[in-house]
Amino acid sequence: MGQDVSTDSFARSDRQRYRQKVQRCLDALARMLAEGGFSTSPPQIGLEVELNLIDDALRPAMANDVVLEKLDDPSFTTELGQHNIELNVRPRPLAGDRATELEMELAAALASANAKAQDAGAALVMIGMLPTLREEHFKAKWLSTNARYAQLNETIFAARGEDMVLHMEGSPIPGQRGERLRGSADSILPEAACTSAQLHLQVPPEEFATHWNAAQCLAGVQVAIGANSPFLLGKALWHETRIPLFQQATDTRPQELKNQGVRPRVWFGERWVTSIFDLFEENVRYFPGLLPQLDDEDPIEALDLGTAPKLAELRMHNGTIWRWNRPVYDVVGGVPHLRVENRVLPAGPTVIDLIANAAFFYGAQRALAAAERPLWTQMSFQAAEENFYAGARHAFDAQLYWPGIGWVPPDELVLRRLLPLAHEGLRDCKVSDEARERYLGVIEQRCLAQRTGSTWQRETVARLEDRGMARDAALVGMLRRYIELGASNQPVHTWSVL
Repeated sequence: MGQDVSTDSFARSDRQRYRQKVQRCLDALARMLAEGGFSTSPPQIGLEVELNLIDDALRPAMANDVVLEKLDDPSFTTELGQHNIELNVRPRPLAGDRATELEMELAAALASANAKAQDAGAALVMIGMLPTLREEHFKAKWLSTNARYAQLNETIFAARGEDMVLHMEGSPIPGQRGERLRGSADSILPEAACTSAQLHLQVPPEEFATHWNAAQCLAGVQVAIGANSPFLLGKALWHETRIPLFQQATDTRPQELKNQGVRPRVWFGERWVTSIFDLFEENVRYFPGLLPQLDDEDPIEALDLGTAPKLAELRMHNGTIWRWNRPVYDVVGGVPHLRVENRVLPAGPTVIDLIANAAFFYGAQRALAAAERPLWTQMSFQAAEENFYAGARHAFDAQLYWPGIGWVPPDELVLRRLLPLAHEGLRDCKVSDEARERYLGVIEQRCLAQRTGSTWQRETVARLEDRGMARDAALVGMLRRYIELGASNQPVHTWSVL
């Protein structure tokens, strides 16, 4: 969940100096974009996967410190809750059979990690939202032992001045009434329920805007065909409940500021962009600092000396504004580069499903970014945002707007328009025919079957309830079967319902 902090408190003067340093970082970035010097290496893809820890009863296991000690692997790190860890997969080019290699590497890493976690009395689950989480798991005592998380929790609640409000209207399970969640939380730990798969794409500065705009266009389709987070606190809610929960769990705004139109820190955005600078500049202009940690580097002086600045304050600030497609500045080996971080997807259900989601995104994004007439000149930004929330709430039952087609279900949109584009984009990226057919074939069959991790979870729970199980028992039974099927690495569209 971003960079660490080295202190558990900040003074008022720190916040004023931090604001000045963030602005100086922004000025340095503007100069770098004008002068050049960013990485020209072939585009790299990256992947982060957030994971849940469970005990023998399939409840959250608050044991990430012990598990990480057993793993002893820098690829695995802490996340917000003690029942979370994160796997960071090393970057690589997309071309050739790298996607297949990524699938094998990820599967091996997860299997090895799961075996070591069992020594700590835990097991790993790759799922968008752990269905056995309960309100008692959202107490501040379950925050991971990292100063960043405690400081974020304190600062967000200080800005808000009251408990978090959790409020969602569910998409009904077929044959049942719609369900509703009304609740509150006195920590940001509900955000720890949201476990995602984050896709990174390194791009040159002149191509960033087209790739970010393309990612925004695709966000609604991504969540609709990749949903895997239907249950929260025993309720059947959105197909991708991560989306509203993440926004509500990190919201610094009391109701009065919402009424004034103050922007949330979990944000889709409000316009198409022409440069990565647009996004960083919005972040600086609209959002106060949450973690005002200061670095000794002067970014302008670093540029004058011919070195790439860290832009530490700007990066820290960017890490506390959770755009669904986030701009990233980083320096590797002394060379700066830019990335689009796609944050809309849940973790799971299987490794092959996850890699298929990534292949679809990278291929379709590439094709849209290379189109002679950009798609975002043909649709409003508001339409893309509405698609995002409709896809998250209703999955295959959503109606999405797409230029040249109008309103269309996600499966029809993918099969008719976006799968051919994804094939084209992956060919353009020189992905092997075997890898392209393997992963886009999963997306095709998923759309034909209209089965995501979310639809499978909802159907299975409904079936168990029809047999007389109470909701909590049905959720445990569903999760047990989910874990068994997930271990087979057979894509979710092939899973049978109990």
